[in-house]
Amino acid sequence: MKVLLQRCKNASVTVDGKVTGSIDHGYLLLVGITATDTEKEISYLVDKITGLRLFEDSDGKMNHSITENGGSILSVSQFTLYADTRKGRRPSFIDAARPEVAKPLWELFNHQLRAKGFVVETGVFGAMMDVTFTNDGPVTIMLEA
Repeated sequence: MKVLLQRCKNASVTVDGKVTGSIDHGYLLLVGITATDTEKEISYLVDKITGLRLFEDSDGKMNHSITENGGSILSVSQFTLYADTRKGRRPSFIDAARPEVAKPLWELFNHQLRAKGFVVETGVFGAMMDVTFTNDGPVTIMLEA
């Protein structure tokens, strides 16, 4: 499982001209799932994401987590995080989980974040999405389990 975390001042996702998710400050999470992922990887990344200290304290040091900072989360399923570009010019996505595997795991990931008390907005699984955001920092971190 891979999650590209971007600390943001705002973020939204639009499908067919309709906003399906929108947040003010917090995290935009692009979530990639592979066929071997389980609840174990999801739980690990949920704990890691919610505990990372990526928000500044009064001294300007990253000492506060999203839990302490009160931010929201926009979660977007992103199978292209598993693109393999080593051969040729067209990426292979063979390592990305099939939709029937990935969708329930992405939904479980979002459920676990909500269970920790976060407002979690989402894109639409499998849809063509327009994602817009203002990166705060910029702070962008790749997490893997």
